[in-house]
Amino acid sequence: MKKIAFIFIILTLGACGQTNQAKRDNGNPSLQNTRTETYQRDNTRNSDEERANYLAGLASDIPHVKNATAVVAGDYAIIGIDVDKDLDRSKVGSIKYSVAESIKHDPLGAGAVVVADPDINARLKEIKDDMSKGRPIQGIINELADITGRLMPELPPQEDNKNPQEAPQKQDREMDNHDTRQIEKEQKKQTNE
Repeated sequence: MKKIAFIFIILTLGACGQTNQAKRDNGNPSLQNTRTETYQRDNTRNSDEERANYLAGLASDIPHVKNATAVVAGDYAIIGIDVDKDLDRSKVGSIKYSVAESIKHDPLGAGAVVVADPDINARLKEIKDDMSKGRPIQGIINELADITGRLMPELPPQEDNKNPQEAPQKQDREMDNHDTRQIEKEQKKQTNE
């Protein structure tokens, strides 16, 4: 009860203070309530897109790179390069190394990952298209779902009450029951004789 009375007094005094302040401000026309709002525009998507285009341009300037696609999300960057499909794996590796070296010393490209896999490069292009359409998360989630779908095999739905992990244990339990019955029968025979 004392707490409620104390809270009521505090609220009443606070309300009176607001009323008195309002009376003083009404008497002075030079005082005006001014509401200042500052809007800070979020340019992370634009700067990520600009950074991606810049990194793709750097990668495309390397000899034997036909095309490059870069996806940037914050501090993470992945650059997919398109090279001639007839190139030897060691040559592709050296091209990837050249691209990585060219962007390593650039502040915008530090820490970027370079891939030359055609499938991943195609997925990066789709992610970049979704990001440019304003759907960055949806694009990444869709591609992760596609990748997971390729890696995970399709399994038939599991039937109720049938767990393959329990099959050996169930068989052991059934054998134990059977063995127990056999032992009991043998004991009865021996006692009856």
